[in-house]
Amino acid sequence: MAAPPILLLEGIRFTLGNTPLLQGASLSVSPGERLALVGRNGSGKSTLLRIAAGALEAEAGSRFLQPGTTLRSLPQEPDLSGHATVLDYVRAGLGPADDPHRARSLLDHLGMTGDEAPARLSGGEARRAALARVLAPDPDILLLDEPTNHLDLPAIEWLERELASFRGALVLISHDRRFLTALSRATLWLDRGVTRRLDRGFAGFEEWRSEVLEQEEREAHKLGRQILREEHWMRYGVTARRKRNVRRVAELAALRAARRSRVKPQGNVRMEAAEARESGTLVIAAEGLAKSWGEAAVVRDFTTRILKGDRVGIVGANGAGKTTLLNLLTGRLAPDAGSVRLGSNLAMATLEQMRQGLDPNATLADTLTEGRGDQVWVGGAPRHVIGYMQDFLFSPQQARTPVGRLSGGERGRLLLARALAAPSNLLVLDEPTNDLDLETLDLLEEMLADYGGTVLVVSHDRDFLDRVCTSVIMSEGAGRWQEYAGGYSDMLAQRGEGVAARDAPRREVPPRETAPREAPRPAAPRKLSFKEQHALDTLPAVMERLGQEIGVLRGWLADPDLYRRDPKAFEARSTALAEREAKLAEAEEEWLRLEMLREELQG
Repeated sequence: MAAPPILLLEGIRFTLGNTPLLQGASLSVSPGERLALVGRNGSGKSTLLRIAAGALEAEAGSRFLQPGTTLRSLPQEPDLSGHATVLDYVRAGLGPADDPHRARSLLDHLGMTGDEAPARLSGGEARRAALARVLAPDPDILLLDEPTNHLDLPAIEWLERELASFRGALVLISHDRRFLTALSRATLWLDRGVTRRLDRGFAGFEEWRSEVLEQEEREAHKLGRQILREEHWMRYGVTARRKRNVRRVAELAALRAARRSRVKPQGNVRMEAAEARESGTLVIAAEGLAKSWGEAAVVRDFTTRILKGDRVGIVGANGAGKTTLLNLLTGRLAPDAGSVRLGSNLAMATLEQMRQGLDPNATLADTLTEGRGDQVWVGGAPRHVIGYMQDFLFSPQQARTPVGRLSGGERGRLLLARALAAPSNLLVLDEPTNDLDLETLDLLEEMLADYGGTVLVVSHDRDFLDRVCTSVIMSEGAGRWQEYAGGYSDMLAQRGEGVAARDAPRREVPPRETAPREAPRPAAPRKLSFKEQHALDTLPAVMERLGQEIGVLRGWLADPDLYRRDPKAFEARSTALAEREAKLAEAEEEWLRLEMLREELQG
């Protein structure tokens, strides 16, 4: 028999402005329970949690907290006023029987000393201080609203272990799938103002949600109700994308297998050589990059090749230099040593830059159209702004909503819509998952799966890295960076450990050549052979000639009447085109290999 609840909300109603937010929501928490509270941004999750904590009064419904039960809640905007130091603030939340030394230990794990002045804290530091304050006691119930915000990977993994050993009940709101899966044993879904409970952890939630929505749709058809198109997309679009993810997972596995099959990144093509193929084979060639800030080496002797279609994640502890490395690779920051070559005809879209460019007074539609009519130019083609908005889960009624009134997840969708509307073949995303809800993360993963170019991404979201990346560049400390094939989990398997805190001592990581599936490399010769040098010198002319022949053949085959007039000529030229394209690909790959070998021998 299940234990009686120690916290119970029933029939909770709450209206925000003129919009009913909660319409009969319920919440039941038993001793030791692990409950994930999930729902779209703006659905009322934080409001429900504040009502559960007693910080907000509901308009209707009941709240019961068993007498003698201790409850701690993580506020979104903590108030540290009245305390001389962060340590004083954390210790002020302790009870008489709590260990005062635990406060200092928790702050240390969260990257703070405790001696900081509260008035000088950033928003992220204040959130970490508040997290230490609610963890320091040993409450019966812990309510956590987005506890991983502003935490790096070492802190997130530490927090997972800390909460796993917590003996009380836990109610958790988070957009980090891996975090929710590891900690939850039951799931409460807040949707359209009401709650549904699943007595399984978050791992089973998304499949269950799809089944619930599909059943609703079937019942709606049976009753003959007409569902408006925008509601249909917003409520059931996630289901359709979830089904298509099976294909995308297989495609990502194929990309990762191709990445692993490379003995090493190939080639050091000149910028003009990248024009030989429309696809732009080489996107970024970095050789011996080094960058220091003062005495601290942020990047030291880093070399990589990023080819078209690669999805490269950059991970590490806060302060390791992830954004610095990203700026070096994209040419926005000059290195102290080494060189970066960018492929020709690159069109770069950067989400981080657009985060700073939203006018809170502009409407959603004007932000997308830049105030020019009702058309959005997407990849060089016009689309009506309402249709484009619906692709990003906005309703037509939101077209005239000021940007300043959008939720964090809605602003994230708007930023994605702007970034992906611009023509690009290189997408640079610095912490794109911040403030995004699960549906928006689904949308982002969908867009990246369909994106035909190359992606560079900095993220602390392990599940997102696994779903998106074909390789991960990992900070090994002291300015050293190492690239691993696959996503975050693949990196863990090859590396044998996770992301360590920046200053923590750790063992030496074996070089990539000794990782699984890497064959030992023979010692390089002292110089190129005559045959290799001759091929290196003559291949550019061969590639240019093949490119010209391909252009001529494509011109002939563009004639719509050629097949009708002369089927044999059409077939012969089609065969010739395929042969020359194959020869061009082979020549380019050989040139890349030889150029890389030449630079290694000279270096």
